Amino acid sequence: MNDEVPDDDDFDAGRQRGEFDRITPEDFIRGAGGGNPPGWLSGERIDQVRGEMPVPYIEVVPVRCDQLGRVTEVGSLLRVRENGSVERTLITGRILFHETIREALARNIGKDLGELALPTLPVDLTPFTVAEFFPTPGISEFYDPRQHAIALCYVVQISGDCKPVDSTLDVEWCGVESDRFDTFIGQMADGHDRIVRRALAWVGA
Repeated sequence: MNDEVPDDDDFDAGRQRGEFDRITPEDFIRGAGGGNPPGWLSGERIDQVRGEMPVPYIEVVPVRCDQLGRVTEVGSLLRVRENGSVERTLITGRILFHETIREALARNIGKDLGELALPTLPVDLTPFTVAEFFPTPGISEFYDPRQHAIALCYVVQISGDCKPVDSTLDVEWCGVESDRFDTFIGQMADGHDRIVRRALAWVGA
């Protein structure tokens, strides 16, 4: 690809790439100079796009497992909505331009759980389900007032320490065998609770 980010020892590492010159792979994960790399959509532009076409997303159900690989806990994020209320939700985020699905998973997990979360990304990137969110209630079981979003859903094991970062207030876990588990996922609105139930059915928990 003409606009790929070259390694230092690539035969064409010195070739000029226009607006992508001097952009490193790290910039594509975290953004360059406190902003976004070339080609990323601005806030105004993404609002326009959201009103014109579906937006690709990833959605992650974070889990903890025992030594035999069985899911024991499901994680959730506590965030403040625009109206000031607190919501319980999952890890979600757009797949950015020039970003692979695997990179999108790593970036959004790190953004929400911190750099020490130690996620084990899936070897097979086939999602366990695809959730289609609509801005109009009632069209599907998934609702997002901002946009029509198509979310590829994954179960990702988390082995490290999680710290709330970015807009996350807290990271909370609940055992799948806990008496309060139904209440825990029942607090997830707009269809995210259904995604958790599908995830657990998929892993056999």
